[in-house]
Amino acid sequence: MPKLKLGPIESDKPVKLSIQLPASVHRDLIAYGEVHALQTGQVTADLARLIPAMLARFMATDRGFRTTRWTNSTAKSQPKPSQN
Repeated sequence: MPKLKLGPIESDKPVKLSIQLPASVHRDLIAYGEVHALQTGQVTADLARLIPAMLARFMATDRGFRTTRWTNSTAKSQPKPSQN
């Protein structure tokens, strides 16, 4: 079985967010949770815990997002030239 990108899910204080998903995405999330449970030895992941972990992993591995975020945070930390 191929290794998933998502490793074990750690606990963290949640922030509530409500979304609507297409039924096909919901079915795929349930299937992903079952495969994830088999590979990690954890019980089948609750979707409320699985989705945030998947989103975090996605953002962490998205090079465009990381580059843009790094560029924006660097620009904000640079001192503004004085206008004398």
